[in-house]
Amino acid sequence: MTPSEVPASSQAEGRISSVRADLFDLWGLAWPVVLSRLGIMAMGLCDAIVVGRYSARELGYHALAWAPTSVVVTMSVGLLAGVQVMTARAVGQGRRNDTGAVLRRGLKYSLWIGAISTLITVLGGPAFLHVLGLEKDLADGATRPLIVFAFSLPGYAISVAASLWLEGLSRPKPAAALMWVANGVNLVVDLLLVPGTFGLPALGATGGAWATTIARTFLAVGLLAYIARMPEARELGVFTKPEKNLAAETEQRRIGFGAGASNFFEVASFASMNVFAGWIGGLAVASWAITLNVAAIVFMVPLGLSTAAAVMVGRAYGARDYRAIDRAAVVAFGVTAVFGVLAMLIVGLGAGPIAAGYTGDAATLALAVPAVALSALMFVPDALQVVCAQALRARGDVWVPTITHLASYVVVMAPLAWFLALPMKLGLAGIVWAVIAASFLSAGLLLTRFWRLSVINA
Repeated sequence: MTPSEVPASSQAEGRISSVRADLFDLWGLAWPVVLSRLGIMAMGLCDAIVVGRYSARELGYHALAWAPTSVVVTMSVGLLAGVQVMTARAVGQGRRNDTGAVLRRGLKYSLWIGAISTLITVLGGPAFLHVLGLEKDLADGATRPLIVFAFSLPGYAISVAASLWLEGLSRPKPAAALMWVANGVNLVVDLLLVPGTFGLPALGATGGAWATTIARTFLAVGLLAYIARMPEARELGVFTKPEKNLAAETEQRRIGFGAGASNFFEVASFASMNVFAGWIGGLAVASWAITLNVAAIVFMVPLGLSTAAAVMVGRAYGARDYRAIDRAAVVAFGVTAVFGVLAMLIVGLGAGPIAAGYTGDAATLALAVPAVALSALMFVPDALQVVCAQALRARGDVWVPTITHLASYVVVMAPLAWFLALPMKLGLAGIVWAVIAASFLSAGLLLTRFWRLSVINA
């Protein structure tokens, strides 16, 4: 019987069954990844809350120190994105034994990324803070935690490569579990070093940076130990030196370079918002830190959904099943949009209590509460753009998301934020409005690109 001879009711039931299967697959992949990504932000949240409760001024130091390293952190995830995509494609092609080679290449890249990032941050970071036109006290106060954060970057890069490999294998739960154990380590060190407990000196923002460094190093060691002890590690090629495969190496780097550049444009532009806030004043820095941290926590859910979408689309792309590619992506887009609406309502209506969880300083809350409420408008487009970008990369369209992020966040968002916040005197609200505009632009461009590719391959 040909497809045209299959009764319409049977075809409809088949489509519904496929969509249902994709929903279950998305859920099974996404929830551990969401927990893992939330764990990444929980470290920053934990630091921000403990440091903010200790001192609003120290929270400003922490935010400025975090900003340059956050660029490296997010860019590292992008540079290593090829680990996840190439692993999923190998699984889709029935070549699980080749996934160990993907991991070994990824770990090699991660060592270089971590070492170079640390060197650049330690040597150039303090000078960078002092040439931005910030108050001298802000630049001086952020210098020491910035240097400490730099030493967390090698461990972070290694943990990213290991986590992405496990996720590409559709085994995200161990990475999620270890991430939350690492969060426990981070909290303990925060409580010891930030306020100074048991006779230890109070280190403030620097103590928060040490907590993150120790926790990230712990996570890297834990993930490598887990992978080494996997029963199928040898079968997957983890301990086998891979043969030279220039095409696979090039493709893995190409995906990473595209995603890394994309993440760099986006996060560097967001980091520049800290500078604009610094030009407004110290309280604006602390208020923007709260706003950005809330938005970043919300963003971890679509970031987890984007990982699940990339694995599903990557598997289908490896099998060259274009209907499965489109179905997986549309399911992911729908779930993402629903989450974005729910997050918008929760944060928009609960901005006061949420901001109060970070600090009790009345002056800071007067700026932070309206900024957090306004930022809720970007949640739907921001969520959709990251999921769509990952789906595009998984289907081999690497550079269009990069160009889109360059246009949206560098060409549009950064100058618009400066214009609205300073010349137009909208202050922190101007920065938030610029982020909202860039998010809608990015989502619109990326969704249009995915639709056009689907039409071409139909």
